[in-house]
Amino acid sequence: MTTYPHLLAPLDLGFTTLRNRVIMGSMHTGLEDRFYNYGKLAAFYRERARGGVGLIVTGGISPNRQGWLLPFGGTMNFIGDVVNHRKVTRAVHEEGGKILMQILHAGRYGYQPFVVSASERKSPISPFKPRALSESGIESTIRAYVRCAKLAQKAGYDGIEVMGSEGYLLNQFLCARTNLRTDRWGGSIENRMRLPVEIVSRIRQAVGTGFIIMYRHSLLDLVEGGNTWEEVVAVAKALQHAGATILNTGIGWHEARVPTIVTSVPRAAFAEVAGRLRREVTIPVVASNRINMPDEAEDILRRGDADMVSMARPFLADAAFVEKAAQGRVDEINTCIGCNQACLDHTFSNKRASCLVNPRACHETELEYKPAAAKRRIAVVGAGPAGLSAATVAAERGHDVTLYDSSGAVGGQFKIAMQIPGKEEFAETIRYFSRKLELTGVKQQLNRRVTREELLAEGYDDVIVATGIKVRKPAIEGIDHPKVLSYIDVLQHKKPVGKRVAIIGAGGIGFDVGEYLLHDPSLGLPLSIDHWTAEWGVDLHAKTGGGLVPPVPSEPVRQLYLLQRKASKPGAGLGKTSGWVHRAVLARNGVVMLAGVSYKRIDDQGLHIVVGGEERLLTVDHVVICAGQDSLDELMPPEGTAGGPRFHKIGGASLAAELDAKRAIKEGATLAASL
Repeated sequence: MTTYPHLLAPLDLGFTTLRNRVIMGSMHTGLEDRFYNYGKLAAFYRERARGGVGLIVTGGISPNRQGWLLPFGGTMNFIGDVVNHRKVTRAVHEEGGKILMQILHAGRYGYQPFVVSASERKSPISPFKPRALSESGIESTIRAYVRCAKLAQKAGYDGIEVMGSEGYLLNQFLCARTNLRTDRWGGSIENRMRLPVEIVSRIRQAVGTGFIIMYRHSLLDLVEGGNTWEEVVAVAKALQHAGATILNTGIGWHEARVPTIVTSVPRAAFAEVAGRLRREVTIPVVASNRINMPDEAEDILRRGDADMVSMARPFLADAAFVEKAAQGRVDEINTCIGCNQACLDHTFSNKRASCLVNPRACHETELEYKPAAAKRRIAVVGAGPAGLSAATVAAERGHDVTLYDSSGAVGGQFKIAMQIPGKEEFAETIRYFSRKLELTGVKQQLNRRVTREELLAEGYDDVIVATGIKVRKPAIEGIDHPKVLSYIDVLQHKKPVGKRVAIIGAGGIGFDVGEYLLHDPSLGLPLSIDHWTAEWGVDLHAKTGGGLVPPVPSEPVRQLYLLQRKASKPGAGLGKTSGWVHRAVLARNGVVMLAGVSYKRIDDQGLHIVVGGEERLLTVDHVVICAGQDSLDELMPPEGTAGGPRFHKIGGASLAAELDAKRAIKEGATLAASL
């Protein structure tokens, strides 16, 4: 008997059967956009199909040039495109999987000058104002969708997904927010839904009955002028009648000011919305967003909130997610922590996607963990993200690895990060690496501050220095005053902090400390869905358009000042897709953010500063220092030292300017793969 009987049950669609209820949702990897990368894309999908996922959905492929998300983006509009896509479908089918090609028309979200939409309303996330499609332009767009679907069928895809959510073209036609038309394509919901319904109907006529058409339908737009629940249901029923096989669910437009997939969003927060839609239609409905472990997925299916569960980023983190769940190896799953740093942040910066906790993602043909040609004795000093990555990859390849750390538990900076509200998922990465250390046979020497002399005496072939950082103490008069604490004192050592606090340093650590000090301990962690929806003003029942209601934030538990020397906007260097969330949380809680600050002194009165040429006194109880760090690399031998083991340094020990777990884990894996 499996622990996940619902998740692993086949799904009979009538003309074909899916081997389980798990969908690997669409993710734009960047490999779709260039024909010469399709071999790499095929390898990426092959690993996921081999890992047991029931149905894969590709990243978005445009049906024509007007639909490009980026200039010269992945397009399927002539027969020559079929050749490259067959590499992908063949790879997936050889592993027993099924795959859909997502057809995505960006509409006004396109970062290119050919953008079109329902009306001439510019998007806040693209510099280009769209041209409103004419009647003939709409007909041409429908034909482009149909042609794209027929070519996908020729390429061997088991079906297509029509992207109708997240604020892309079809969503733009569906919502009064962006559809200002007065012809038969605008006005009432019956008119606004005409384009997506016609597209699904015409595709079904063109491809026949034995081809999956999944439509990704926006259940909560989370923007002003979005649809009500009654309109959402009306569209769903029309899509079902038009020939859709499955209804996938989308939550929120890209321009929405409500987070939907970052790590602070409660797990499975929107599953009940999918459940309400499932009770309105007779075709399978898919739950999505912030579902990252088998237990949540199984519970959703068991409750009847969905027929399938879509997980996208979890398959970047671990290609064998389904296989491990089926074999009772859930503790071995490398869990997606919802950080967005290597996936969505890369996508929206026009870089190839990957994964912070799994740097092999989308690099399967380049970063390979092959068995070592010769076994080496390797010491890894430091059990933070960089050291854990290096130790486990080296041991997996067959090397004899010993891991040292002065602490009594592995995790390094992740042990600190997991204290931050909304970053509890970082504990999953520590759990994964702890299990991986056991499975790969890494010998652990914890609670031991090893010296270079001891390492030399052991006769190692390689020493990997991953000792991390030490907190920098800025040169401010009174820096040793009792009011002064480091972020380590606050987050790790839990020293008491007063009600009025100044935080020096407005980088990622400063924002983390701010969110930690604003959190009301009585609420517990993680936050409940009810508390989260109240804080962000979300109505899961969508009684109002878009599902938005006035937020009801909690009273802040402290008065905070967040300060930085740089004149730039505080938090400007935070992640592209998640930084706005952190800035919004602090602003909502009345945090005073000041840039261009000079620090005069700290004394019994508080923190004396100069801003804009004016001296100010912040009467605070404590000053928390988050003003950078220096590399802790004392184990490295002096340059020019001959003989002995090869020394390498990675992570914070190599570069401490800004703590970067993505870089640290990748550096560890890349180095270990090369030894």
